[in-house]
Amino acid sequence: MPDNDKLKIAVYTCYCGGNISDVVDCEKVAKAMGSQPDVVVSRTDMSLCSDAGQSQIEQDIRELGVNRVVIGSCAPTLHEVTFRNALIRAGLNPYLYQHVGLREQDSWVHSNDHAGATRKAMHLMKAGIAKARLLHPLEPIRLQAEKQALVIGGGVAGLRAALDIAQQGLRVVLVEKSPFVGGRMAQLEAVFPTHENARDLLRGLIKKVVNHPGIKIYTQAEVMGVAGYVGNYCAQVIQHSRGVTEENAEALLSACQQEVPDEFNYGLTRRKTIYRPYPGCYPPLPAVDWDNYQGEPISLNGGEPIVLEDVPTSVDVNVGAIVVATGFDPYEPRQGEYGYGELKEVVTLPQLIRHLALSKANHALEWNGHPVRDVAFIHCVGSREIEGVDEPHEDGRINNYCSRVCCTATLHTTEELRQHFPGLNIYDLYQDIRTYGRGHEDYYRDALLGGVRFVRYHGEEHPQVTAASAGDTHPVLIRVKDSLTYNEELEIPVDLVVLAVGMQPRQIDKLVNMLKVSRGTDRFLLEVHPKLRPVETAVNGVVLAGTAQGPMNIQESLSAASAAAAKVVALLGRGRVELQPFVAAVDAEKCNGTGACVEICEYEGAIAVQTFTENGKEVKRAVVTPANCSGCGACVAVCPNHAINVQGWTLSQYEAMVDAIASDIPNMAEVA
Repeated sequence: MPDNDKLKIAVYTCYCGGNISDVVDCEKVAKAMGSQPDVVVSRTDMSLCSDAGQSQIEQDIRELGVNRVVIGSCAPTLHEVTFRNALIRAGLNPYLYQHVGLREQDSWVHSNDHAGATRKAMHLMKAGIAKARLLHPLEPIRLQAEKQALVIGGGVAGLRAALDIAQQGLRVVLVEKSPFVGGRMAQLEAVFPTHENARDLLRGLIKKVVNHPGIKIYTQAEVMGVAGYVGNYCAQVIQHSRGVTEENAEALLSACQQEVPDEFNYGLTRRKTIYRPYPGCYPPLPAVDWDNYQGEPISLNGGEPIVLEDVPTSVDVNVGAIVVATGFDPYEPRQGEYGYGELKEVVTLPQLIRHLALSKANHALEWNGHPVRDVAFIHCVGSREIEGVDEPHEDGRINNYCSRVCCTATLHTTEELRQHFPGLNIYDLYQDIRTYGRGHEDYYRDALLGGVRFVRYHGEEHPQVTAASAGDTHPVLIRVKDSLTYNEELEIPVDLVVLAVGMQPRQIDKLVNMLKVSRGTDRFLLEVHPKLRPVETAVNGVVLAGTAQGPMNIQESLSAASAAAAKVVALLGRGRVELQPFVAAVDAEKCNGTGACVEICEYEGAIAVQTFTENGKEVKRAVVTPANCSGCGACVAVCPNHAINVQGWTLSQYEAMVDAIASDIPNMAEVA
């Protein structure tokens, strides 16, 4: 519909199912707005977002010739798109619409002052009308999109996301930093609550990914640079040499003598610098650990010694979207934390899981060459830390979040111990048991009925783990106040202490800075909105999958990965991307190319000063690349000539809104 000379504004005040109308007198607001200049209709509705409410808006546009719409309702993040679509169906440009947040900005914050909330609603709606008078039709930013996605991380989330994307017809490039895919799941023996073999499940997923013709996998590779914008990113991938070939791999693996701690077994064993992490890994070809290989010559069958050399290759990959699935790291306790690193009998839960896997054939549980008769698990190590109680980490912060998975993982392990070593005495020291998943609470009940002794401590008073006196029956003594027995102080002698360590974010600062994504207060990568946009970042075209975003179990990681894949497919599937038009726009007549806008802009490639020829003279003008612009408005604030505005949110529109809020509403006393 063309932008008519005569303004015809429709105003709607939504009851929001009582969220607004229980506080604000919506009928009085509608009556006051109906008397405003240019307003041709002012209505209320119980729920404008309903089909009936949207139909009323469409009907008014068609029958009354409405060419501007103002709606006072809930937050724009919930239903702004809903109402814009209603305008489109009625044939009106969707950006001739102004949303007023009466719920969050008024009724929810003034629930004890109904008259005041009603007056405020009138002023807010009047400001919306003032802006609506100055709205102009806008068009979305339309970009061609590369129908290929980049997945960073080859753990279970990255693999799932890659497969889901490829199965919808898009091409995928998967980049994994380590020489082998599979991530942390490969280090597990079984998954809860189904007790299925973890690596068998993982191999099935890997096989599907590897056999899909639309997926290209780079292992021992890193993303070193990213440029561009949604639909048209260019990523530089550096891939390191594997160091061996099909022909000489087994011979080099056999001849290699240098050994390092095996991170796959959390340092419990040692491996060679040419290695496979576990049987059946992918790729099956061994790889050289370049971080630890020191260039030592390796002799094959008495022949000339061979010095292995890493010759990295660089590949530029054009993609339309990026999935960040970089995973997590288990918390590494500090030296001396619960005796860790000082007492050999103090280990982490991941170490115990690997120890049980390595000693499956044993009929008795042993540690450090001694039988284990009594074992204690301590929860929340590296999670739920308290300011002023727990020592800050290197970055000066504490891990005050719950890692969510540790409780069930601990109880799952106690069940395995009870099944394989029925004579074992097990103590579980916890703050709270948080077995939130379906079927997970059964682990707690089974442990309780199976004889596991639960001791509840307060986070302000951690259990104290010390070496027992010489000649004692057990090597370790735990002192703890048990809140279940009115803070009685217990002394628990044990042979093994297992620390249920939490998840912590990976050190991927270079990647974070490269992609310009944000971290949350817990230092995991941050989504735009936990409910409305749960896997999207604030950077268009960059989405999150799995534990890069926060602590999750395997089921949740897979679900998050599928959600990320769905976002990518929806974004790139049509081969083009549409972005909101709320970006900076330059008035060339006012711009003289000072460059202040370029200096203040934090978004690479969003704005630049270019030289043009006008009337035979060279002049400088600022030029905006809409795809790179976030519409933050920083450039508007510094432009000395007021030559820049954000489309849909211009300075004149702001001024009109401020004036409207500050001005009186005629006959307000009568309506309020």
